[in-house]
Amino acid sequence: MNFVVLSSSRGTTFQAVIEAIQRGELTAKCLGLVTDSPDKACIDKAQAAGLPYRIVERVKGASREEFDYRVHEAILALGADLRTVIAALGWMFIFTPWFIQTWKNRIINVHPALLPKHGGKGMYGHHVHESVLAESEGESGVTIHLMDEGVDTGRILLQKTCPVLPGDTHASLQERVQALEKKWYPKVLQMIELGEITFD
Repeated sequence: MNFVVLSSSRGTTFQAVIEAIQRGELTAKCLGLVTDSPDKACIDKAQAAGLPYRIVERVKGASREEFDYRVHEAILALGADLRTVIAALGWMFIFTPWFIQTWKNRIINVHPALLPKHGGKGMYGHHVHESVLAESEGESGVTIHLMDEGVDTGRILLQKTCPVLPGDTHASLQERVQALEKKWYPKVLQMIELGEITFD
């Protein structure tokens, strides 16, 4: 299996994926990275691993469709085809229906909470963890899922939980959830590689 990483973030889970490949625990091939800015730290991770990357910056006044088309072209430029898996790791843009249909059942996202609760528009980053704390949940976790035309509504591939502890802040809870992301996202990619998770 080939995959391309899309990231708008520091790339901490991307780094965990790279390290899983280096240890031989993930045998799928990473074709490279697509990001939205030359300032993103995920580029450093790609460079250190010798992976190619493409930068697709947002253009003021351009449509979402135009941006998604340029992202699509960048993915293909890395050697991908429509069988390639897209690993969204901290990608901060909602895809258009055209992009979702073009890459139908090939886009994997990680959400820092247990869906379907604490998902949807505006539920990203610290907002998710603050929502979990505000609801006095006893546990949180990660949801790794396929992306569809909704926001955080695609088919769930795997969920893992962690406790919400007394005195937790959004930062302390986020640290615990991110540890789950870094452990389990590479494992899900390997499960797809081995046919243990299928998209049919």
